[in-house]
Amino acid sequence: MRAVLVEEFGRLPEVREVPDPVPPAGGVVVRVEATGLCRSDWHGWAGHDPGITLPHVPGHELAGRIEAVHPAVTGWRVGDRVTVPFVCACGRCPACAAGEQQVCERQEQPGFTHWGSFAEYVALHAADTNLVAIPDDLAYETAAGLGCRFATAYRAVVARGRVRPGEWVAVHGCGGVGLSAVMIAAACGARVVAVDVAPEALELAGRFGATAAVDAGAAGGDAAAAVREATGGGAHVSLDAFGSAATCAASVASLRRRGRHVQVGLLPAGGTPVPMDRVVALELDLLGGHGMAAHAYPELMRQVAAGTLRPDLLVGSVISLAETPAALAALSEGSPPGVTVITPHGTDGPGRGPGR
Repeated sequence: MRAVLVEEFGRLPEVREVPDPVPPAGGVVVRVEATGLCRSDWHGWAGHDPGITLPHVPGHELAGRIEAVHPAVTGWRVGDRVTVPFVCACGRCPACAAGEQQVCERQEQPGFTHWGSFAEYVALHAADTNLVAIPDDLAYETAAGLGCRFATAYRAVVARGRVRPGEWVAVHGCGGVGLSAVMIAAACGARVVAVDVAPEALELAGRFGATAAVDAGAAGGDAAAAVREATGGGAHVSLDAFGSAATCAASVASLRRRGRHVQVGLLPAGGTPVPMDRVVALELDLLGGHGMAAHAYPELMRQVAAGTLRPDLLVGSVISLAETPAALAALSEGSPPGVTVITPHGTDGPGRGPGR
């Protein structure tokens, strides 16, 4: 198969012919019809994840159809249309037994612990625990984001942030996960402040439900103060959807008393300065968001089917596998507006129905 192969961290990868994957024990091989280009993939390519072994194929948010099934799999057949959380849980550890597969103690992550979905095919583990069926009328390009960005934002807003109608929610970083969070928080009835340095991103955030915007580049270096002013004292919930020391600190500093910070963007290993004096004085909650377990998808899927949530609107561009190496490296300069989706088999591949 053809795949994007990283042979040296930080060096432009190449599209190469590599061996086809085979189903792992209890797993499947999926023909990748669409896969998202995410900042987490950039972190892996840049060498920020010590668990990655070279050579490596990135890619972790995907949708496609099952190509091959291990004999131990009972719930899935060749041809099924599926997506998968980026955390593939083992299904057997204490965390999984408690229903918290997103923090599985023996998790696998395509594109990190093993070769991922920037390829024509990808192997996925523990299929009966992790696969999520996608309906025939949901485009693969839309469904790909449900494996990471949109589902991660959904759980971060609804389950971790516990956003309630009328609350102020600040979203720092309006790339794919940030715009998803804006849309989801607005659907929850919250008032949303979008924070970014790119006018195009802030314009999209307004389209997806943000009621206020803060240009972090024009805020005199104090985006948090601008958020506190816009919200009349600070956000009830603030999310760092970008993942940097600056956005993490600004998110925490954006909160009002007893507010809730949710860290969604991946941060490189090492120290990240957090204004802990403010955390103590205002009794702030610091929370992490790490994806969403497969069993939690039905409510998200219902809202997508009903049109309450429109992840299809987040797709900014669709590119080929050949265009992927340059697009991955370009994330060093920032994320483009919306979500970039890769179609390894081309935009007219099998599985694309009318209007998709």
